[in-house]
Amino acid sequence: MTRLNRRQILQTTGAAMALPLLGKAAFAADPLKVAFVYIGPVGDHGWTYAHEQGRQDAMKTFGNAIETTIVENVAEGPDSERVIRRLAEEGHGLIFTTSFGYMNPTLKVAKRFKKVRFEHATGYQRAKNMSTYNARFYEGRAVCGTIAGHMSKSGVAGYIASFPIPEVVMGINAFTLAARKVNPDFRTNVLWVSSWYDPAKEADAAKALIDQGADIIAQHTDSPAALQACEQRGLMAFGQAWDMSSFAPTAHLTAIANKWGVYYTDRIRKALDGSWASADTWWGLKEGIIEMTPYNDRIPADVQAAAEATRKGIMDGSAPAFSGPITDTAGAERLAAGGVLTDKDLHGMDWYVEGVQT
Repeated sequence: MTRLNRRQILQTTGAAMALPLLGKAAFAADPLKVAFVYIGPVGDHGWTYAHEQGRQDAMKTFGNAIETTIVENVAEGPDSERVIRRLAEEGHGLIFTTSFGYMNPTLKVAKRFKKVRFEHATGYQRAKNMSTYNARFYEGRAVCGTIAGHMSKSGVAGYIASFPIPEVVMGINAFTLAARKVNPDFRTNVLWVSSWYDPAKEADAAKALIDQGADIIAQHTDSPAALQACEQRGLMAFGQAWDMSSFAPTAHLTAIANKWGVYYTDRIRKALDGSWASADTWWGLKEGIIEMTPYNDRIPADVQAAAEATRKGIMDGSAPAFSGPITDTAGAERLAAGGVLTDKDLHGMDWYVEGVQT
């Protein structure tokens, strides 16, 4: 597999930049060139790794009908704009940009290259030739919260968080709400690391949270470093974006696996058959874009059953992750009993539920 990092793509000119990764079966005379821009390395075993698995699913589905290019380790900001623009200049007809901070650069390039289709993950700005997509990660975090509420002896979880954007905030809140349904005194201590992928920072954050009394760690960062810290301390943790159990077979209770192939296959098919149109897609457990990885055998059967009840209740709509009553950290009622937060509410979430300490 050919990989391009940020420096390589910025230093490369002309056709030499776009090195395709070809599928197997012939499917079309003129393959669609599809590009993926990644925030981290495909070997992070988390966020970027999951996107890469989705790309590979698409390759298996469409074979030689597509050619794909990946660019790893692209920093959010000006570098990403240059990378995205160069991919458009080199003839890619469909470009997926896979981090929140790529939103404005993607939009800027999309306005210039109106015949190219763009797909931005986790953002909210769209154009006629630019779609947005995301997964309802918070649904999986509610499942993790249910497990944490049952299994934490201290009643304190540590949560390693990247940036205080709604996607991350709603995950913290969903986790805490689910845990407090089991243990009303449950507390989630949040530590911000201001990075999506920094193994050293993530390991240090896990150790600091453990020292503050947490006996179970959740994360919205992408490396398995926190899990490894918990493995060393004999504690518990949840993986991020993919099954990380090989790094911490005892500590790893479960993980929210991001199955991006469900989305990539759908959107590439639409680009190939001419039905692609700008859209905002937000799928979750029900659509299969996220899954819970196998539960660790150390989780008692009754706790696994409770976790499954949470998962199934979210999927069939009988028990949404954000149903009332909900009170925030200041003691104000944010949602009355019987109410359910709307998607609009979630997209603007900038507050924390009772039990969260940031």
